[in-house]
Amino acid sequence: MATKKAAPAAKKVLSAEEKAAKFQEAVAYTDKLVKKAQAAVLKFEGYTQTQVDTIVAAMALAASKHSLELAHEAVNETGRGVVEDKDTKNHFASESVYNAIKNDKTVGVISENKVAGSVEIASPLGVLAGIVPTTNPTSTAIFKSLLTAKTRNAIVFAFHPQAQKCSSHAAKIVYDAAIEAGAPEDFIQWIEVPSLDMTTALIQNRGLATILATGGPGMVNAALKSGNPSLGVGAGNGAVYVDATANIERAVEDLLLSKRFDNGMICATENSAVIDASVYDEFIAKMQEQGAYMVPKKDYKAIESFVFVERAGEGFGVTGPVAGRSGQWIAEQAGVKVPKDKDVLLFELDKKNIGEALSSEKLSPLLSIYKAETREEGIEIVRSLLAYQGAGHNAAIQIGAMDDPFVKEYGEKVEASRILVNQPDSIGGVGDIYTDAMRPSLTLGTGSWGKNSLSHNLSTYDLLNVKTVAKRRNRPQWVRLPKEIYYEKNAISYLQELPHVHKAFIVADPGMVKFGFVDKVLEQLAIRPTQVETSIYGSVQPDPTLTEAIAIARQMKQFEPDTVICLGGGSALDAGKIGRLIYEYDARGEADLSDDASLKELFQELAQKFVDIRKRIIKFYHPHKAQMVAIPTTSGTGSEVTPFAVITDDETHVKYPLADYQLTPQVAIVDPEFVMTVPKRTVSWSGIDAMSHALESYVSVMSSDYTKPISLQAIKLIFENLTESYHYDPAHPTKEGQKARENMHNAATLAGMAFANAFLGINHSLAHKIGGEFGLPHGLAIAIAMPHVIKFNAVTGNVKRTPYPRYETYRAQEDYAEISRFMGFAGKDDSDEKAVQALVAELKKLTDSIDINITLSGNGVDKAHLERELDKLADLVYDDQCTPANPRQPRIEEIKQLLLDQY
Repeated sequence: MATKKAAPAAKKVLSAEEKAAKFQEAVAYTDKLVKKAQAAVLKFEGYTQTQVDTIVAAMALAASKHSLELAHEAVNETGRGVVEDKDTKNHFASESVYNAIKNDKTVGVISENKVAGSVEIASPLGVLAGIVPTTNPTSTAIFKSLLTAKTRNAIVFAFHPQAQKCSSHAAKIVYDAAIEAGAPEDFIQWIEVPSLDMTTALIQNRGLATILATGGPGMVNAALKSGNPSLGVGAGNGAVYVDATANIERAVEDLLLSKRFDNGMICATENSAVIDASVYDEFIAKMQEQGAYMVPKKDYKAIESFVFVERAGEGFGVTGPVAGRSGQWIAEQAGVKVPKDKDVLLFELDKKNIGEALSSEKLSPLLSIYKAETREEGIEIVRSLLAYQGAGHNAAIQIGAMDDPFVKEYGEKVEASRILVNQPDSIGGVGDIYTDAMRPSLTLGTGSWGKNSLSHNLSTYDLLNVKTVAKRRNRPQWVRLPKEIYYEKNAISYLQELPHVHKAFIVADPGMVKFGFVDKVLEQLAIRPTQVETSIYGSVQPDPTLTEAIAIARQMKQFEPDTVICLGGGSALDAGKIGRLIYEYDARGEADLSDDASLKELFQELAQKFVDIRKRIIKFYHPHKAQMVAIPTTSGTGSEVTPFAVITDDETHVKYPLADYQLTPQVAIVDPEFVMTVPKRTVSWSGIDAMSHALESYVSVMSSDYTKPISLQAIKLIFENLTESYHYDPAHPTKEGQKARENMHNAATLAGMAFANAFLGINHSLAHKIGGEFGLPHGLAIAIAMPHVIKFNAVTGNVKRTPYPRYETYRAQEDYAEISRFMGFAGKDDSDEKAVQALVAELKKLTDSIDINITLSGNGVDKAHLERELDKLADLVYDDQCTPANPRQPRIEEIKQLLLDQY
């Protein structure tokens, strides 16, 4: 006989007296926190701008280091959003926000007008209450903490109960970093056990200076009615108008990128699209081609009933479980069937019914669609949507010419604090990534339209009602190379003329010493009119470690060179670059060569992933003690002309690519005489590495008209010369073989010049981590991953584009096809897909011709080992410095599949 399951115990109903007593406990608890915060503010008032800036930099770096970890925690705890996008938001909250505020003057006299006789002096407000939503639980905690420290305030957080662990961990990470950097204790605190009573008691505490209220309408309204000043934000229900002149492909990709980003949870995400009638059918068709799904009208009610609840005076809002969930999950819970490859749900609505549930803020990948016959009607619909819900928050327009006068007309007539032009709203609205017109922020004011005291993105400055028209822009690019590049036979003779050489330090591997290549350098230096002192570090090993780079730096310190000459393959050049960097840091007092632990910490800081090399948190100092000359003796890495150096962590065996233009040598000498005796296996691996540099730089999100021709010439030279170079026998020299080796040497440097300025992608991210984990040579790991990466990138339709504004539309397949046609592998009438297939086939022929097995299994990798480390490797690949420039942003699950596919 089955045992009857006991019914759950009924929740105890508290009496009025018990409720009052419980609230008084909350009052007493939060009052203690506020008093400790007030004491911290008093201490903070005596800090200088330099002290404050040091603290903020430490906090930003700490947050960046833990970005992916916190992203995982946020998704695991809340069950909402996308790990990769949480990581992007965490990096945004640390890197972008830090770079926006780092130069702000926030201490003492911040401006002075002697003519007007005015002086502005900054003082902290006092104690802030920080409300953090479940939608952005870690990034908002990071963001508000940085602003608090920069303005010498103190903050007491009330985190969302469903995100308490991840939010408090984020706060603890930045707080611990701040304390270590010298911040006053208790300037960041949080309620340990969240509850409505605790939050209410906190925001009503008379010791507060103001409340930073980010969250749902109920919490924001409670903050506004608390009796304390409140910097709250309004509901977002933004709409985008797609003009008849718009680039439809870009408009579709921007909209889908935005709706997919963190499953539509950012408040600036488009909730409605108003489409000009003349492009309506084309727009809807392309949306569906790329993964959107037009929900049948018969299913509207089921989804509406599940997603929305009516709230008095606020219209409809999403129910608790819905925010940040995928379109597939929402449809399934509502009992609606949606094809498995569809993720954004579309609903065609009538403007006459604005105010119905589906016209409301959705916080999920749901999008309402309206048709407008004219521009005037488009404005009318957008205004109506904002008037119903989301007044003052944001609106957008996709239009052909950004200087079309209609952009200003639209901006003047739409009541929104931010009008976003030709960009994804979710990421555009927070500032920095797609526009410099707004400060990067995770608290977006709605002005008087939304009953709000802010009309701009919350930052360190004061309150203004500012209406901003923000136009999309591509980041200005650059081409940076060594000051001088010498090439052709006997280019090494330039060492006779190189200025300012009195003490030369030579970094090389044992082969360079054994086979007389170092002697060739010494011979050239000996010809100089004045004697040159030399010191040699000649024992660089393959895949050099940090310990080896430190040893090089220590020998440099003893010798004190004015010139560093790196001679060898990528290992010697990279070890020399990093050794010289550490030596320079020690000379500046930024590192201590006698302290291994601090040097390891410095390396970990320098290896931090960044999005924009110009905005990284860690600054690489300009070398001033010694110039660098790089002489490659293999044809692969291109290190002689790049800002990159790869070093291996001794403890974890993980390879880390460091990237900064301070690592670029001043002089590169590309002399083919040094590669005539390179072993066949080295030729094959280094040649494929160079091919990857050329391919990845061509399709990179940072490629340009300045880099693409260089990439193409490198690709051409490699296809035409690598096989001949591989089979060349130095014991039986031929004119053709020698020319092939010379061409490959030039090709490797050209590929280096291209990727030095356009960067790489996940072919290298995968190779770095697979090579480190399984002890595979870098070029071999590159060859194994290459076909899988090309197939991964060369897709159309539902593609998660890397969210940085170099491309207006996703074009990786088109780029690979251009390469294929340039090489003659495909005709102009062949489809892009067919052209890419031809390119992959030719690459397979190339690797076969140089005896490379392009599988992990064929190179001794144990599948059980791979599967056991799969989760760790996927995170490492995602966090690799080469990943951000890949044209397709890989999800961590997709990286796992790419790793398995290589087996």
